[in-house]
Amino acid sequence: MDILTLKQLDQLLVNARVLDTKGLEKKSWLSLVRKALGVSQEQIGFKLGITKQSVAELEKREREGSITIRTLENAADALDMKLVYTLVPKDGSLEQLVERKARELAVQIVSRTYNTMALENQAVSVSKFNALVEERIVQIKADLPKALWN
Repeated sequence: MDILTLKQLDQLLVNARVLDTKGLEKKSWLSLVRKALGVSQEQIGFKLGITKQSVAELEKREREGSITIRTLENAADALDMKLVYTLVPKDGSLEQLVERKARELAVQIVSRTYNTMALENQAVSVSKFNALVEERIVQIKADLPKALWN
């Protein structure tokens, strides 16, 4: 993937990042939305062709992370909604994620060379080390090598 595509995808994720779910990780979106709309488990169960006990089980499986996407889509449809599924970078943006991963890889690569040079009494200054890291970051971000994700 090139940097332009990365920036375009990042822009699409801007709205998804607004839905920061801190504090809601252990909750069921299905349950929260159902209750906010005033829909009973029995009502949604009728639309899904299942019992209210099965709806309670769906909500439990969602909280536990074991529900399928298809099941969530069906439940959303029963509420006259649609499921929107996305991955959002922990770093805030894809660019920030790539920057962090590139920095980690660059430090690793430059450190190996630095350590070898130090063993041979040819160590470079900290400022030179940092400059080499920054140069390597630029190169890694341009190439986006598979090693970035190891």
